[in-house]
Formats: sequence, structure tokens, C-alpha cells
Amino acid sequence: MKGKDRLLHLLESRSLHQLLASLYGSQSSTEFHVNRIFRLIHNHPIPGNDETALFSTPGRTELAGNHTDHQGGKVIAAAVNLDMLAVATKITEPVISIQSEGFAPVTVNLNHLNIQERERGTTDAMVRGIAKGFADRGFPIGGFIANTHSLVAPGSGLSSSAAFEVLIATIMNSFYHHNRADAETLAEIAQDAEQQYYRKPSGLMDQLACAAGGIGLFDFSHHVQRTEIDFNFANSGYDMVIVHTGTDHSSHAKQYAAIPREMRAVAACFDCKNLSEVPFSLFSETIHSIRYTVQNDRALLRAFHFFMENNRVSAMYQALEAHDMRSYLALVRESGISSAQYVQNLSVPEEPAEQSIPLALALTELFLEEDGACRVHGGGFAGTIQAYIPHTRINEYTNTMNSIFGEGATTVLSVRKLPSMRIDTI
Repeated sequence: MKGKDRLLHLLESRSLHQLLASLYGSQSSTEFHVNRIFRLIHNHPIPGNDETALFSTPGRTELAGNHTDHQGGKVIAAAVNLDMLAVATKITEPVISIQSEGFAPVTVNLNHLNIQERERGTTDAMVRGIAKGFADRGFPIGGFIANTHSLVAPGSGLSSSAAFEVLIATIMNSFYHHNRADAETLAEIAQDAEQQYYRKPSGLMDQLACAAGGIGLFDFSHHVQRTEIDFNFANSGYDMVIVHTGTDHSSHAKQYAAIPREMRAVAACFDCKNLSEVPFSLFSETIHSIRYTVQNDRALLRAFHFFMENNRVSAMYQALEAHDMRSYLALVRESGISSAQYVQNLSVPEEPAEQSIPLALALTELFLEEDGACRVHGGGFAGTIQAYIPHTRINEYTNTMNSIFGEGATTVLSVRKLPSMRIDTI
């Protein structure tokens, strides 16, 4: 049995259904995900061959460390049960062709891997950059045809771009490199593609969380180190939730880019690239002279946030390791306040009427009455908030937030332990 027929036969297997429960959580609808896969197989543009395969890459949620990774800091992030699926077929032509549901088709000729300026900010640029990343490392590359479906909505703060990049890298790794590239390498290739080809500033957290799966403490101070965290939010008494406020943070790349730029301007006062290289005591002792040099009070506030947040990540790690949810939630609230006051990434000053993130936070705080926590999620300025809601009140909270921000705005997340992977070889 070959190609699409083999995948269709797989849909009936008990082993796939068990895997789907691991990917999406035991409370998810197996029928829903089987239907997703069936539609993908049915819409795959060619019959396929012996090397037609099914892939899944998760989105990610940031648990601790808001805007610390790009300064060589620490962060805690988790892969989530919302993913991107792809059916892909290896072909002999040096071309990658991708049709993502709801988006224009992508076609990239692998004979031309240099940066194409006209592609800046496009999916084509990401794909070309990933192929170049493999080639630059001496890894074999080649063509494939794929079609995808995503539950990681663009602008949702769950890193749809990173999930897509890692998905393409996972397909290439499977078809042409015998899965020899590890999660860190795939993440680095994806990050390079986003920075150099797509031309968007990006830390490594998003791509690495999508590639590795599970919950991890990432330390970017030198060579990236990942420490796995064994914690189950489902047993904590709280649901981890994101609320999409109906705005898209992807349109605020300029505001996002200013955060690492301003932090590095402070680091440069100490002849350092990133703030992780600067002792906090030295920063605090010389702040009067730094202020004169930088001429930007917001940069100083953002630097102050980095130092406090980096320490907070370590404390949040200890709380999760000790299964101390009360301490963890208190630190989540502290992190949210710091992002609001010092990073100032809840809204865009030039758009004073658009305050969806502060509004969502205000409504959540009113609802919780301190039994839980909430904060801006990810890069900020628009998009999503993250909240921890008592199990017993999740339906009430969902109805409340959906009534303000629209049906489907509220999503309960679970942690996905499995990495970005090919899922038809179980």
C-alpha cells in the first residue's frame, strides 16, 4: 500500500488514535483530528508514493520570561496541543511546493537559495531560508510537495510562524537527512530563516519550544541549555488559557524590534552585546550616567525589567519543580505587572483607541478576584493574554470573555510532550 492509500488506512488504526490522544490531550476529540487528517490526505495534490508522510508541529506558549531570550536570558516555554499538520511527498525535482489552507500557494526553486529581496516578509522567504540553513550546514536538501492545516492561528501569540518554519525543517530533516538534526539544530535553522530571509527579529525560544515539545527552562546565556520540567497543569486545579482579543500582533514588528534594540543600547554602555552579560549591581550603580548616555528612559525601564524578569524565571522554575502553584501564580502576576510598567508592550501609543490587551487583563482580574493570574502573552502590543483560571470556573470565564471578544476567543491549552515529528511511522 502506497502514498495516500497507506495514510488513509492508518486513520483506522488504534495506534494512531492513541498517538492523537498524546498530541492533543485526552479530552480532545479524536474524531475531529481524524477528520482534519482525512481532509489533508484527500486534498493532497498528487497520489503520493512510498515517501508520502504525515507531520505535526506544535505551537508554543511562553510561561515565564517575557522578552528575555533575545538578551541571552532565561525563559520557560511549553509546546501546546494546537498544531500544524502537513501531508508531504518527496519528489525528484528541486522544488518545494506548499499549499496551506487559507493562504496563497508557495513555490520555491532550490537551485536559487540566496536571499531574494522581493520575498521579504513572505512565506517563500521562510522556506528558502530553511533550505539554505540545511545546505549551509552540509545537510542534503531536496524537493517535496506538501499541504497543511493549522490550529495555530496567525497573530495568536502561539508562534504560528515558528511552528511553520519548524514544520518545514522537520519535513526536510525526515526526507533528506534521516532525522539526524536534533531539535536545537532545527530551531536554529528556523530562527536564521526568520531573521535573515523573512527579516523579522526573533529570539530562539519560539522555534526551540515548537521543535522540542514539553515544558522546558531555556538558558540562552551561552550555548543554549534546555532543562525539561515535569509539570501537569491539569492536576494543578487551574486551566491554562489564552484569550485572543481579535487584534493581530504581527502588524507591530516595528514596536517589537524596538525592545531588543533599546535593551542592547543599555548593554552597549558596558561594551556588551546583551544585558545577560551585565551585572545588575553595575547597572544599578551607574544608572545616572547611563541615562545621560542613552537618552531614553524607556530603554532603562526595559533593561530593569530584564534583570528582574530573569530572576523571576528561576523562581518560577523552582515553583513548578516543587508543584507550588500558589507561588507560581504570584510570580505570573508579578511578571504581568513588570511587562505593563517597564516593557510597556500592552498597546501601541500611536493607537490610543486600541486597548484590547489591557481590557482583556482588566476583565480577567475582575473575574478572578486574585484566585488565579493573568498577563500579556508573548511579544505583546496586540494579540493574546494568558490566564490561569480555576477548573470550577472555566465555563463561566469562557462565556464572559467570548461575549466581549467574540465566539472562540478563549482557548484552554494543554502541554504537548511530543516534539515536532513525523507521525505516520508509529
